[in-house]
Amino acid sequence: MPGQSFTYKVRDRQGKLITGTLEAETVTVVAGKLRQMGYVPVSIESNEAKSLTRDVRIPGLSGRIKLKEVAVFSRQFATMINSGLTLLRALTILSDQATNKELGRIVGEVRRDVERGVALSVAMAKHPKAFSRLYVAMVRSGEMGGSLDAVLTRLATTIEKQVALRRKVKSAMTYPIVVGVIVLLILVAMLIFVVPMFKGMYADLDSKLPAPTLALLTVSEIFKKFFPLVALGVGFGVWSTKRWAKTPAGRRRIDALKLRAPVFGQLAHKTILARFSRSLAALVRAGVPILDALEIVSETSGNTVVSDAVVDTQAAVKSGESLARPLENHPVFPAMVTQMIAVGEETGALDEMLEKIADFYEAEVEATVEALTSLIEPLLIVVMGVTVGGMVIALYMPMFGIISKLGNAS
Repeated sequence: MPGQSFTYKVRDRQGKLITGTLEAETVTVVAGKLRQMGYVPVSIESNEAKSLTRDVRIPGLSGRIKLKEVAVFSRQFATMINSGLTLLRALTILSDQATNKELGRIVGEVRRDVERGVALSVAMAKHPKAFSRLYVAMVRSGEMGGSLDAVLTRLATTIEKQVALRRKVKSAMTYPIVVGVIVLLILVAMLIFVVPMFKGMYADLDSKLPAPTLALLTVSEIFKKFFPLVALGVGFGVWSTKRWAKTPAGRRRIDALKLRAPVFGQLAHKTILARFSRSLAALVRAGVPILDALEIVSETSGNTVVSDAVVDTQAAVKSGESLARPLENHPVFPAMVTQMIAVGEETGALDEMLEKIADFYEAEVEATVEALTSLIEPLLIVVMGVTVGGMVIALYMPMFGIISKLGNAS
């Protein structure tokens, strides 16, 4: 097959945009040659016939922008680049085939910026809703190192593990929340509809009611009479708590309580450590400078206690200390974590050690979730039985007294 002339635009490892021409049989061959030269192909067009390429349909993304959708996007993007497609062509396909309209719109804007000569990482940084700072930093390192497809594949793997971790934590939290809501609804229904029926029944009795029954009837009367105010108070309490939680002091306080909470505190702690280790490992492996990596991890840790510890560590590393030593000063990082990081620094395999830490804590999260699931179910059943059963016993206690009196009279 005779060679054709192609005009290309590429970026070198310093991010500089370079334009030139090359003769080859196909666009794929041109892309392969440019990649071997250490360039990232931006666009490749045939000088004989432009725009003769055919659309490739790829399963799209759906709904609002979720981590899972970004992971799928990253893996598809990596596959296309590795197959020889240019950035513009790959972004065009992903934008056109996205069933998630918002993600499709963002990818389309990224494509237009890249077409105007903007670096891919810079274009993505304009859309933090879809691409976090960690994502942008790794893409930038991939552009500079000429390994964008490999970096995107690692990003997809990292995000997929984060999604799996979140799913496990949600599975542990969903059951008690659902059961708690059901118990609350049952209590409200009994206080408003059931208990008042017994009040009218006991009003005709010329006998003193037991203390538990009197207390329950009093609570029911107050709750029914002031139900709108109670509902309004609960709503205001939830709203004010959420607003307070958005303040720096409130968020710091709530994040600290999450780590100290009984039962679920350990789960939150292990989840945060797994996320910290996985994110830092991905950044280090991608070649992001350690100070920049620590800054990004502090912003994406998801907990202000860990974020503050990472910020202090960053300052210590900037002054010449190792990474492990300042982490030892913060109780949120167990000795195993700091010691493995120290070994990683000494052996030059920090990313591998961080990956092992992440794997360990992800396995711990899975084991904790399984243990909590088997433990919480019987506990919730007991709580439901004691709560509802206690109300029923309180309501029927006067009847037991009446039956006892009738038996004595006979």
